[in-house]
Amino acid sequence: MRIVRRIGDLELDDVVGLVPTMGALHAGHEALIAAARTECETVVVSVFVNPAQFDQGVDLAAYPRDEERDLRIAEAAGADVLFAPAQEEMYPPGFQTWVEVEELSRGLEGSHRPGHFRGVATVCLKLFNIVRPRYAYFGQKDAQQVAVVRRLVRDLDLDVEIRSVPTVRDADGLALSSRNGRLSAAERELALALPRALATRDLAAARAALAGLDVDYVEIADFDPPVLAAAVRVGGTRLIDNVVLEEEQ
Repeated sequence: MRIVRRIGDLELDDVVGLVPTMGALHAGHEALIAAARTECETVVVSVFVNPAQFDQGVDLAAYPRDEERDLRIAEAAGADVLFAPAQEEMYPPGFQTWVEVEELSRGLEGSHRPGHFRGVATVCLKLFNIVRPRYAYFGQKDAQQVAVVRRLVRDLDLDVEIRSVPTVRDADGLALSSRNGRLSAAERELALALPRALATRDLAAARAALAGLDVDYVEIADFDPPVLAAAVRVGGTRLIDNVVLEEEQ
């Protein structure tokens, strides 16, 4: 697998699949890479901890970084290229252009993480322009992010198709996330209320099931497809999850 750190060194001519990540790869990312592998000649995994997605410096500083581990996982999963640019490569001095998907960025995560989706939309547009993928792969766990990126592509007439891959879960039902490693055994047991609540696929029942936790929101979001989504805080760890209410046609 080839490692590329500079934009000018990324030259690709095949049918390219892009898996945008912030590193800390796990089985959920492996599922994205596997999906890309089935329909693309070249699979590019980007690893870039995007500072524009964080509204608090402490969260950015605490984000796990282990490029050697990410490299091993990406290569074993079938990636051909790891694109790992420095912050200065993506946001050079004087950078001042931002992209905002207005309506879909409001509510849910947008209400609790101001500016988050502006960072997501901007970095995704940059990655699409740099890599020029035919397809880009995102996890269904981040349903609002998928909706924002799809609208970005539609509104700006970008030549890329967005693929949403089903959420990968541990055996106990908890959706895979880099944040799960912060949970103690007791906190993880409490966190299991989240997938169990969403499994009801009923808003009132889900809210009742989460009544004992620190809940940011439990809502039905009219995405395509609609989802029942929730975010909770267990100890110092914030977790998000959702379930699809209608299957895509």
